[in-house]
Formats: sequence, C-alpha cells, structure tokens
Amino acid sequence: MKKKLLAGVMTFASSIAAFAQTQTAAVPASAQTAKYIGAAIAVSTAVLAGGFAVAKIGAAAMGAMAEKPELSGKALPYVGLAEGICLWGFLVALLIILL
Repeated sequence: MKKKLLAGVMTFASSIAAFAQTQTAAVPASAQTAKYIGAAIAVSTAVLAGGFAVAKIGAAAMGAMAEKPELSGKALPYVGLAEGICLWGFLVALLIILL
C-alpha cells in the first residue's frame, strides 16, 4: 500500500513539474501555475478514486459471477461506470487548462 501511495505522489509531483514548464505571456506565471496544479489535482484525484472503485466493484462482480454466471450482464456495467470517474476528471482538467 505504501509503495502504491509513494508511486502516486511521485507521479503527481512529476506531472506538476511537467505542466509548470510551459507558460504563456498573456497570463501571469502564478495564475498559470495554479491552473496546472488544479488540473493535476483534478486528474490525480479522479484516477485514484476510479482505481479504488474499480478494485472494489471488480472484486465484488467477479465473486458474484463465480457463484452465478448469469449475473455477468448486470455486474460489468458497474465497472464501466467506475471507470467513467477517470474520464470526468480528465474533462475537468481539460476545462481548467483551456478556460
């Protein structure tokens, strides 16, 4: 668990550093940096939440399908809904950066 958390923090820090290297002349550097940090927080939070959700829902779905195979059609869409959390985080980050 600690290794995964450390890897997530390192990925978060490297994404902030990568985003902070580009700047535009129209917006002050501090506002531009805050925008990229906000986008990085949006994506990282959504990806972590989506990962935890897929882990819990996927394990429960596999357990249910092991007992009753006919539940596969009802259980798998919930895994897709949990993956959608990551897409929403990406869209929020994209809106933060572009607007």
